[in-house]
Amino acid sequence: MAKVTGMGGFFFKSRDPKALGEWYAQHLGLSIEGWGGVRFDDDAARSGYTVWCPFAADTDYFAPSAQPYMINFRVDDLDGMLARLREGGVTVDDRVEESEFGRFGWIMDPEGTRIELWQPPA
Repeated sequence: MAKVTGMGGFFFKSRDPKALGEWYAQHLGLSIEGWGGVRFDDDAARSGYTVWCPFAADTDYFAPSAQPYMINFRVDDLDGMLARLREGGVTVDDRVEESEFGRFGWIMDPEGTRIELWQPPA
């Protein structure tokens, strides 16, 4: 059965993502990468990693959610997970993206939070 294998990341809106990243670097020691976030390699035996990333407050990446954050979960079988969620009546975005980072799909939870599902590359 397709399932979540871990937290892929936490994305949230910020009034000033660059300044906020600098604050986290200075005070908490996060190593902010050029794309504006941090990648935590939490288990070398498992594909994927965990990302922390502030987005601009006016981003539409979380749309149609009105929430100021989006959760990303790693999954082991994106197609199977999306099919099972559709069968269960969950709102599933028709779009699936593929890139060098893996495959991505999106759903909405009952409270209107957009959730990104990520199947890392093999």
